Amino acid sequence: MIVRKFRLQRGWSQSQLAEMVGVTTRTIQRIEQGQRPSLETAKALASVFEVDLSTFQPEAPTMNSQMTDPHPVHHADTQEALRQARQAKEFLDSVPELKRDEQEAMLYAKRIKEFYEFLLTWLVMAPVFVFFFHDRPGANIVYVLFGALGLGVVVQGLLAFQILILPFFSPDWERRLVEKRLRRKL
Repeated sequence: MIVRKFRLQRGWSQSQLAEMVGVTTRTIQRIEQGQRPSLETAKALASVFEVDLSTFQPEAPTMNSQMTDPHPVHHADTQEALRQARQAKEFLDSVPELKRDEQEAMLYAKRIKEFYEFLLTWLVMAPVFVFFFHDRPGANIVYVLFGALGLGVVVQGLLAFQILILPFFSPDWERRLVEKRLRRKL
C-alpha cells in the first residue's frame, strides 16, 4: 500500500511507475496489493521515490552460526543478538504505514476509477454492437445483454459513489474479514 501512496502523491500511473522502475505494470499491481518486492525492485523503487531502501525491503537480522549453535551462548553472543533485535524493532518502527483514513480514501478512489473504466467500456462497446447487430436476427438478445450491463454500470456507480451502501461492500466488512482470517485485530 505504501507504493500506491507514494505513486498517487506524485500523480503517476502504474504503467509510468513500472517504466521508471524497469518492471512490468503487473509487478507494480502485485506490490501495491501487498506482495513483497525483490531486492532489485525495492532498490529501484527506493531510488525512484527518493526514500530509504528499508521502506520497501526490511533487512532481517543476520543469523550467524553461534546463534544457531545448541551449545550454551556466551555473553558477547547474547549482546549481539539483543543488538540485532533492537535494530529489527527500530526498522519496523521506522517503516511508514498507511493510516486507516488513507487506506479508505485509496479504496474509494480505486472504486471510482473502476466505475469510470467500466462506464467507458460500456459506452464504447454498446454503439459498436448496436451498429454490427442492428438489422440481424437475434439483435434483441444483444439489446437485452447491453441493457443488463448498463444496469450493472448504474449499480457499480451507486456503490462507488457510496449512494447505495451495502454492508458487504464497506471497508469495515473487508477489515472484519481480514481479522477473521487472521484471528486477531489489525
